Amino acid sequence: MQSLIYMNNAATSWPKPGCVADAVSEALCAPPGSANRGGIEDFDVFEETRKSLTQLMKGQHYNRIALGANSTWGLNLAIQGFPLKTGDTVVTTAAEHNSVLRPLYKLRRERHIKIIWVPVDDGGRVCPESWEKACYTYKPALCVLTHASNVTGAVNNICLLTHIAKQVNATVLIDASQTLGMVPVQIDDWNIDMLAFTGHKYLLGPQGTGGLYVKPGLHLEPLLCGGTGIQSDRKEMPPEMPIHLEAGTGNEPAYYGLLAALRWSEENPADIKRIELLTEHLKQGLADTGAAVIAPQGKCTPVVSFVIEGKSAAEIGYILTESYDIVCRSGLHCAPRIFTDLGCDSTVRLSLSRFTTEEEIKAVIQAVSSIMR
Repeated sequence: MQSLIYMNNAATSWPKPGCVADAVSEALCAPPGSANRGGIEDFDVFEETRKSLTQLMKGQHYNRIALGANSTWGLNLAIQGFPLKTGDTVVTTAAEHNSVLRPLYKLRRERHIKIIWVPVDDGGRVCPESWEKACYTYKPALCVLTHASNVTGAVNNICLLTHIAKQVNATVLIDASQTLGMVPVQIDDWNIDMLAFTGHKYLLGPQGTGGLYVKPGLHLEPLLCGGTGIQSDRKEMPPEMPIHLEAGTGNEPAYYGLLAALRWSEENPADIKRIELLTEHLKQGLADTGAAVIAPQGKCTPVVSFVIEGKSAAEIGYILTESYDIVCRSGLHCAPRIFTDLGCDSTVRLSLSRFTTEEEIKAVIQAVSSIMR
């Protein structure tokens, strides 16, 4: 029986370290923790997770991280909770995920904000000159930018692009869904105002984990209101972070899993050079078969998108999965605006992890070669 080849880590990473499932199972079997709601008082998994995440992001203020279900939760919280006024401008890019696009469309309908789209190059990367022109021309209240394209893997120069936005006094929101755990993130040195992240991709944690970092001094209106376990006599959410943004009971078992993954990764750092070499091998191997590979120059995540002339991305993805047991992704990848700049209407996406092997890369190339015949 052919072994499954999992190449969809940009969607959800797999496999996870064994300690992740163990931690979730143990949390489900144990009495619930406190988290201000009664229960066992000796360990706060949410606080410990915030501390680990803050260290990973090279920050200082762990209590400025609000934890929720995923990066979509964090992005909605940031975009809809930010004090945009009627007629304000938001500058963003053609590479953004629907988790950014749809909240912006909603605010355009409801608050009549203006959205400016900065194009990307044919590798999916934002050109600093185009970004600077948009920022200086439109003087946005908010800039929203993905750290890396989930379609092509192209990593943006967040330090530079944030600096440019700050020159026009814009607040900056970064979507780090595709990078945290794989690409260095430095919230303080890069002067980032808000950063959304998810736990189930390169952090290797369970689904149902993620959140939002909010810089000290920046106030957001909570999207949800409800219980926090403290200050229950207040008619509004408590003003202190992070409970100001965290209504309701958190996913404690999943966060035990994420904390276990964070600690495991700290003890077992990824061999980034090896992952980069495997990614380049895959790109070159696919190109040698005759497939049209999107191959951005410069820093990239381990994501490879390609198309085959005369075949739809959906057809190729179906064949790879059904005939070769290669789990991949085909279509728009929830980032529909990028494809005009890429010059295609959809792609097949393969995404590696630290667990991907050379043998798996060879098998994928061979499968695509067979499809090309």
